[in-house]
Amino acid sequence: MKKVSYYSLLLVIGLIFSQFVGEFGKFWLQLGTMFCLSFIMIHVGYEFEIDKEKYRHYAWDYFVAAAAAMLPWLFCAGYFVWIIGMSSWGDALLIAKFSSPTSAGVLFSMLAAAGLSGTWLFRKARVLAIFDDLNTILLMIPLNMMMVGMQWQLGAIVLLIILLLWIAWHYLHSWRLPSTWPWIMLYAGLITGACEIIYLTSTVVNDVVPVNLEVLLPAFALGCTLARPKGSNPHIDDSRIGHQEGPEGPSEQLISSIVAGCFMVLVGLSIPQIPHNTIDWFVIGTHVFFVTILSNIGKMFPFFCYREEATTRERLALSIAMFPRGEVRAGLLAVSVGYGVGGVILTVAVLSLALNLFLTGAFILAIKRIIRGK
Repeated sequence: MKKVSYYSLLLVIGLIFSQFVGEFGKFWLQLGTMFCLSFIMIHVGYEFEIDKEKYRHYAWDYFVAAAAAMLPWLFCAGYFVWIIGMSSWGDALLIAKFSSPTSAGVLFSMLAAAGLSGTWLFRKARVLAIFDDLNTILLMIPLNMMMVGMQWQLGAIVLLIILLLWIAWHYLHSWRLPSTWPWIMLYAGLITGACEIIYLTSTVVNDVVPVNLEVLLPAFALGCTLARPKGSNPHIDDSRIGHQEGPEGPSEQLISSIVAGCFMVLVGLSIPQIPHNTIDWFVIGTHVFFVTILSNIGKMFPFFCYREEATTRERLALSIAMFPRGEVRAGLLAVSVGYGVGGVILTVAVLSLALNLFLTGAFILAIKRIIRGK
C-alpha cells in the first residue's frame, strides 16, 4: 500500500499548489495531463480483453455504467436548483455534469498500486469506468446542443467515437506494433498532439463549439489494437501475437509508475482556483459536503447489480471504486466556465472535486479492506 500512499500524497501536493499556479502555464499543464492520461489508457487498452460472443453482457455493463454516471448528475443538478436556488435547469445540468465521470486514469493506477489488478473488481471496474467516461462524453453533446443549438461539430464527435470503438472491437490485439515504453510514449505524444490540433483547428472554424475529443478514447482504442507477446495470455489466438516484450515487463512497470505519479500531480494542479477570501466557509462547506455525498451515492448503483457474478463485498468494493474523479471532471468544470456559469455553484463544484480527490487514497484503502475481508 506504499504506492497508494505515494500517489495520494502527490494528489494532495498538486491540489495545494493548484491554488498558487493561476493561469500561468495552464496550457502546458493541460498538455502534460493529457499525455500522461494517454500513456495510462494505452496500457489499459493493451491489457483489455473482451469476449465478442458475449456482447449482450457488455450491453448490460454499459447500462450499469450509464446509470452510475447519470444518477450523480441528476442528484447534483436537483440540489443546485432546489437547495441552493439556481434558477436555470440548463446551467444546473451543465455544471452538475462534473459529478458524472469516474477518473479512469486515477482509478486504474490506484487499484494496480493496491495489488488488485488480478481481481474481478479490477476487471469489472475497468469496463465500467471506460463506459462511464464514454457515456459522459456522449451526454455532453445534447447539453451542448441545448446551449448553442445544432452544430456539425457535435455530429463529428459522435462519428469519431463510433469509429474508434469499431477499430478497438474489430482489430482487438491484432496490430503488430512495437509496445515497449519508448514507443508507448511516442504513441501517447502523437495522440495528445493530434487531439490538440483537431481542437485548435476547429476553434478557427467555430470557437463556440470546437471539436473537443478527449485523449481517453483514442488512447484506449490504440491499446486495444496492440498485439501481445506469445504466452502473455492463453486466450489470445496465435495469429494476433506480437514480437517483443510489452507493457507487462518490469522496466515497463517502473516507467508506468513514474508516469502515473506525474499524472497524480497534474490532476491535482488542474483544479481551478478557489476564491477563499470572498466566501462563507460554513455555508459553502455544508453544500460541498452534501454535493459530494450525493455524487457518490449515485455511484453506488453497481452495488445493486451483478448479484450472480460477485459477493456483496465485491459489489460494495466495485461501487466505491467508481468514486474517484479527476481530469475529465475538471475539464467539464472548465466547459461550464466557458459558458459563463460561475458564482457559488462553481465554488461548490470545485471544492467538491477537490474533496473527492483528497479522499481517493481513503477510497482505495476501503476497497482493499473490503476485498481482504472476503
